[in-house]
Amino acid sequence: MDFFNSVIAFFQTGGAFMYPILVVFALGAAVAIERYIRLIYERRTNRAAWEKLQPVLKTGDFDRARNLVKDDNTGVGRLLAMGLERQGAVRRREDIEIAMEESIMETIPQLEKRTPYVALGSNIATLLGLLGTIMGLIEAFTAVANANPAEKADLLSASISVAMNTTAFGLMVGIALLIVHALLNSLTGQIVDSLEMVSVKALNIMSSATRRRSDVAKEEKVAPAEKPKNQDVEQTRQAQTKPAAKEAGETSNAESV
Repeated sequence: MDFFNSVIAFFQTGGAFMYPILVVFALGAAVAIERYIRLIYERRTNRAAWEKLQPVLKTGDFDRARNLVKDDNTGVGRLLAMGLERQGAVRRREDIEIAMEESIMETIPQLEKRTPYVALGSNIATLLGLLGTIMGLIEAFTAVANANPAEKADLLSASISVAMNTTAFGLMVGIALLIVHALLNSLTGQIVDSLEMVSVKALNIMSSATRRRSDVAKEEKVAPAEKPKNQDVEQTRQAQTKPAAKEAGETSNAESV
């Protein structure tokens, strides 16, 4: 209870600039909470989507994977949708990679949306605290100039103490919002890194599956031409052709006689 009363007294003695700082803190906190919930939800849904799609990709069933990501609105779903669409059309690694990078570039602004406002609120709160202190000092010195000389020292020290409350409150809000901004940036970076990791893994799976299919097709084309002959059948054919050739030679000699 004493702490609560002390906070109220601290706020009331800070002057008029305490209220704008409080408004900035409320707006920055609201944006930070909204962004944190959104980023946590994005990270969770991306992980769930990848765990669902990775086994399908490893089996090489890309048609089924395309059906799964068709209506998936997660970052991983959009990423794999663009990659699988390009994979079904061109099957070249470079084109698939470019399509996935394009999807990541489209996702990053959505992840970073409104996060810079938290850092802006931190700067504004700090500057408002300094401005409030300066305005408080101006009022204090103006009041001291017209005061009784015996009371000037006490009045000046009390006025400066009140003016410093604004700077203290502005710095507290600024530091808090700055820490939250760093945490949001770190969380955003983790999500972007996970998308890049998914992109590389999916690209490697698609490339290896395509390579295996091409190798199988080449083996099927080459196999009939290199099919080994049956030795028993070949020897029988040679045995049958030799008497026929001998008879043909004797017939030609008889005719010549």
